[in-house]
Amino acid sequence: MNRAIDVFNHYLPSAYFDKITSLGGDAHMLKRASRMPAMSDINYRLKLMERFENYCQIPCVVSPNVEQLVAPAHTATLARYANELFYELCQKYPKQFPSFVAVLPLDDMEKAAVEAEYAVKQLGAAGVQIFTNNNGVAIDTPEYFSLYKKLQELDTALWIHPIRTVHEPYYKGETLCKYELWWTIMWPVETTMAAARLAYAGLFQTCPDLRVVLHHGGGAMPMLAGRLENGLKLYSKRTAPDLSYLTDSPIKEKNQIAEFQKFYADCATFGSYAALDCALEFYGIGHMLFASDMPFDPEDGSGYISRTLDIIDRLDIPQQEKEDILHANAERIFKLPPA
Repeated sequence: MNRAIDVFNHYLPSAYFDKITSLGGDAHMLKRASRMPAMSDINYRLKLMERFENYCQIPCVVSPNVEQLVAPAHTATLARYANELFYELCQKYPKQFPSFVAVLPLDDMEKAAVEAEYAVKQLGAAGVQIFTNNNGVAIDTPEYFSLYKKLQELDTALWIHPIRTVHEPYYKGETLCKYELWWTIMWPVETTMAAARLAYAGLFQTCPDLRVVLHHGGGAMPMLAGRLENGLKLYSKRTAPDLSYLTDSPIKEKNQIAEFQKFYADCATFGSYAALDCALEFYGIGHMLFASDMPFDPEDGSGYISRTLDIIDRLDIPQQEKEDILHANAERIFKLPPA
């Protein structure tokens, strides 16, 4: 294997955890992550990474985001602190961490744009991370589009991570979501909904060069290919005429499935060959990126890496296409130097 660039994995520097408390924030939501050695102990993490030949990571900070951890007056400070910690990590271990995904203060899009420019231009971040909703608000608002235009101006990439908690039940009358379905089922749904809203809002018409990475195999969209390709040929026919404003979209008259296939998807399917094969069929070789979602596996950090590499190795595609997924696509879209 020439190289494997893990483009979606999570890291929690202990100094970042401490900074939250020093700013008067509540870090209790990160306590589980802080107790995971592969998440917060850099020496443990590096030794784990050594098990995999020519393996490196583009890390991002573990969720939740800064606006859920500290008061609005401190979100920009905390984001800047996190980004500089990740920059220092990349400077100290450039072979293991060729770049990172920047944190943004998403409570204010002007602050977010300032931090995006600093992280990309000054620190060399490969891109920035946002989430599938902002306290329940969709991410296709005009405010968010101002950020997307800034990201296109910076010629950088956008990572989208799902976000939903036990406090957001699916069914009316319930106050908490049962069986952890907010995670297993609803996170891929969140990703699908966010991506669909962005596509219909005309993201790729407004920002045609923006590279957008969807987590967990691109959500549920690969499984919905038939509905997207054929069902949407009847788009807007199911909506009453007096509600036609609900289906107004820059892509209304376009081949809609092609708009969904402009996203990039990662390989973090937790070891499912079928899910990865389906994502590959939908997005195509050029839009697939190796990722593990490390270290959220039962083996304390190595499991998802091992299983995902094994799946890619077993894919019935030419070796060069496997290399595209493992590293060449990431080198191209994130403008990383070859190993």
